[in-house]
Amino acid sequence: MRRKKLFSYVAAAMLAAGLGAVVMPTAASAHGAMMVPGSRTWLCYQDGRNPNTGAIEPKNAACAAAVAQSGTTSLYNWFAVLRSDGAGRVSGFLPDGQLCSGGTGGPYNFTGFNLARNDWPVTHLTTGKTIGIQYNDWAKHPGTFSLYITKNGYDPTKPLAWSDLESTPFDQTTNPPADGGPGTDAGHYYWNATLPSGKSGKHLIYSVWSRSDSTETFYGCSDVVFDGGNGEVTGVGNGGTTTPPTTPPTTPPTTPPTSTPTTPPTMTPTTSPTSNPGGTGCSAMYNITGTWSGGFQAEVMVHALSAPIGKWTVNWTFPGSQTVTQLWNGTASTSGSLVTVKNASWNGTVAAGAYTTFGFLGTGTPPATVNNLACSTA
Repeated sequence: MRRKKLFSYVAAAMLAAGLGAVVMPTAASAHGAMMVPGSRTWLCYQDGRNPNTGAIEPKNAACAAAVAQSGTTSLYNWFAVLRSDGAGRVSGFLPDGQLCSGGTGGPYNFTGFNLARNDWPVTHLTTGKTIGIQYNDWAKHPGTFSLYITKNGYDPTKPLAWSDLESTPFDQTTNPPADGGPGTDAGHYYWNATLPSGKSGKHLIYSVWSRSDSTETFYGCSDVVFDGGNGEVTGVGNGGTTTPPTTPPTTPPTTPPTSTPTTPPTMTPTTSPTSNPGGTGCSAMYNITGTWSGGFQAEVMVHALSAPIGKWTVNWTFPGSQTVTQLWNGTASTSGSLVTVKNASWNGTVAAGAYTTFGFLGTGTPPATVNNLACSTA
């Protein structure tokens, strides 16, 4: 019998030094998605996440269909619709019908979000109006955001093709300010954009975030309807309407957070990635791949950032009495709840932008997240 899978994502946030008494930031890959107007992965995450248990339980029919095809990991990783080799490429790089998933070459399966349906969660807008765009900054990096809109006559019941989009973006901005984050659901980049005139009915806004310090590129589909709305969202949860802030903050925070939270929140994902100025090093992602009574199986992805690495070390602490009983593709040592894993002889070298993985079996209650997950090249 196949084990029931529950996926979660934790981005690397802290690097233990010495005996663990001192912590300092470590690098993290960029991740993010459109929040206003909300992308399919963001709004389906809002629709499906149980605030009490963290489980993904979609209520919207389109979100449920996407999860049925791509699995719950697609929503626990709503911010990772990316291609590490994108380099800002659009038409001709991603095949028609695969625009919303970023093709099939990313780290996760988002193909369910390509489904041609008329019942995705939708943001209500007014043509020609200036709105406050919000784009989640799960990890911060410099780059350019480009927003495209579908042509008049767009049919959401047909697979999205490049020919459905206007050939040039209606809005483009580079290195916008940010409020909050990184590594939180609420943190985001923000800027103002004027929506195209002459639009009515259902449309789709296609976002492309191209990093300037890497070839990593993020793609996203935001379903909208031009009906005189002011950013209201319908189709999430039980069909209610939510209204986002109408005006973004006028100035970014002047003082960044001085420390990383020591206790992660209860919902997935939790820990906050940070980045060093050079953008080099590695980051780690943790997810549960199988659970059973009294035990679980997990996988950790080790990503090299903007430069290749020759070795890596990943550490974390379990939130409870969990223990590692078996580990592969690495060498593990433990001290209480602290687990340290170093690369095996064959997988220490990782090319820039690429990743390797290791897995393990554990005992105890399956932890949807782990604390203080960190990756270093020591």
